[in-house]
Order: sequence, then C-alpha cells, then structure tokens
Amino acid sequence: MKILFQGDSITDAGRDRTDYHNLGEGYPFYAADYIKAENPHMDFEFINLGISGNQTLDLVNRLQSDFIDIQPDLVSIHIGINDTWHRAESREWLDNGVFEANYRRVLTEIKEKTSAKIMIIEAFLLPSEEKDYFRIDLNGKIDIERKLAREFADYYIPLDGLFAQACVGKSPLHWSEDAVHPNKNGAEFIGRIYADAFNSMMKE
Repeated sequence: MKILFQGDSITDAGRDRTDYHNLGEGYPFYAADYIKAENPHMDFEFINLGISGNQTLDLVNRLQSDFIDIQPDLVSIHIGINDTWHRAESREWLDNGVFEANYRRVLTEIKEKTSAKIMIIEAFLLPSEEKDYFRIDLNGKIDIERKLAREFADYYIPLDGLFAQACVGKSPLHWSEDAVHPNKNGAEFIGRIYADAFNSMMKE
C-alpha cells in the first residue's frame, strides 16, 4: 500500500528531499512507525513530499508530479497555516474564496485522476500570545477545510480541536515551541492520531 504525505514544513520536517522515502523527523515518521507495527500483515511504501513554506497554491502547482504521477493508495494533506502566516505581518489576508478554490482544485484532481483515498488533516495553531491574532484569518480557513472534507475526504482529522484539547493540562510549549511547528512530543502526538485514523479506515 502506497501512502503519500503532503503538506508544508510540518510534513517536510527536515526530510532528505533527494529521497522521497525519507520521512524526516515529524509526524510522517511516527505515523509510519505505528502503522507498520500495527499492520504487520501489510506491505507499505511511505512517501513524503511535504515542502517547507508551501501554501495551497504550491500544491496546485505540483499536482501532476507530486500527486497524480505518484498514484498513491492513500494521500494525506496538511496545509493552510502558511496561507495565513505569510500574510500575517501586513494583515493582507488571502481571500477565503481563493483558498477554497486552490484546495478544491487539488482535491478534485486527486478524485478524478487517482484512485486514492483522501485524508485531510486540519490546519492548527496552538495558544500563543504572539500568534493568536492569526485566528482572525485562520479560523475561516479551517471552516473551509471542514466544508471540503465533508465533500471530498474519506477521513478528516480535526487537529486544531485535538491540540486545543491536548493543551488542557499541558502547556502548549509541551507540543511546540512556536505554536506552529511540532516538537518531538507534538510530532508523535500527530503520528499516533494519524495511525489511529488509518486503522479506522482499514476497518471500514
């Protein structure tokens, strides 16, 4: 089974881009570890094509080479925070209609040109005095992701909500130093959720 991880720096996580089987040090590494251990009867090929700094438009621009040509059995997408963060200083936010059109294009092409199951992983922001104002824009984009998930996804991980829950009883710094990029604890947390989602999908 071929599993493709797609997204930005949270997925990239320092991977060796000369070898797309190198999963980096983030959640794809932990997800793959859990999935292999819990499904020993299955053969897997794990591919990480997340690219640091990417936004939804970047996924559109690499649809052919990094999605369709791969022909995965499962593709997971975690994208969105950079569509907000890269415009945060100026507050010239990306129009939500453009964000939705970009994301919809990616999902439509996957549906039409591959037989992959689709897992959408929600964009997230941990509590942070420095970055809380991102919510002005990000919350609307998370709402769009949830809307698109209802239309396109085989599985949806509501990661913003799950991290909000995880920050009750534990400091946000336990999961991330900058409220965006998971540390080891955060990456393993996402990886566990991902593997549970995969196992749930396999039972359906």
